[in-house]
Amino acid sequence: MDKAPSLPDSAVPAASVAGSATPDDLNIQSRNRHFASAPMENRYWAGGDPYGTAFFNALSVTFPKGETFFIEVLKQYRKDAPEKLAHEIGAFIRQEAVHSREHAFFNRHVEAAGYDISRLEATLAGVLDGIREMPPIYHLAATMCLEHMTAILAAEFIKNPSYFAEADEDQRNMWLWHASEEIEHKGVAYDTWLHETRDWSRWKRWTVKSVFMARISVGFAKNRARGMLDLLRQDGISGPRAMAGLARYALLSPGPFRRTIGTWFQFFLPGFHPWNIDDRDLVQLAESEYEAAVMDQHGGEETVSDMPEPRRAGKLPKVA
Repeated sequence: MDKAPSLPDSAVPAASVAGSATPDDLNIQSRNRHFASAPMENRYWAGGDPYGTAFFNALSVTFPKGETFFIEVLKQYRKDAPEKLAHEIGAFIRQEAVHSREHAFFNRHVEAAGYDISRLEATLAGVLDGIREMPPIYHLAATMCLEHMTAILAAEFIKNPSYFAEADEDQRNMWLWHASEEIEHKGVAYDTWLHETRDWSRWKRWTVKSVFMARISVGFAKNRARGMLDLLRQDGISGPRAMAGLARYALLSPGPFRRTIGTWFQFFLPGFHPWNIDDRDLVQLAESEYEAAVMDQHGGEETVSDMPEPRRAGKLPKVA
């Protein structure tokens, strides 16, 4: 896999968004990595575990259209944002565009492994269509909530090596790269929300964001569970066995939902901001692991920037 030179997308002077805790020296980088030429070596690429594979495959199905939706939403607010936030929105858009592209290719590999993901895609499309029927500020509220959920899961995936310890290396690298960038831009949608609702009362702001987070979290959990069970049925795993295995994976070991419930609840507290937890060290951890993996693939003598451009896997289909 290749690492394009990192660009200081948000290296601009600080400008205030009232209530923001985003670090003044935060640098949101566009890495533009390519994983399309790395097909899955195994159907159960997550260490031979059908439940872990179903968990991440179902999550991946949401990203091409989901992140395209986030881009559409934040684009509306970039023009009128303060300078620093406008640059961060631009960096957010560049990162999310690459995530959308790479997960579209990842999902191709999921289909090539024999899975039908059309029902999962249809469910997502229905949810997004429903959100689009709401006023634009609610599009932003939904984006802010989903970005928080994505960021806390991303931090968990990097902190806990068990998720990808036995995974195919290329898939592991892709997920850790994506997770690190979700942490980097985790405050952008929230700061945009703070700026756009700056004339709202604190009560109205808290009520709207809390109602959206509660509704979206329930829908997210329900729809992802249905998607995972759909994929497991295609593996011949269904009924109580599938539900028990999925519950064990999600809640017990490794337990991503159990491990992130505390940071999820913080969203409802007065004074919440995603950057109240400064976990940029996790970005560096993911980057160092990625570079070590790539150097190992090439004999350990080249830097990541020396790696050859990867072979492309054809033209990317439209994801919007």
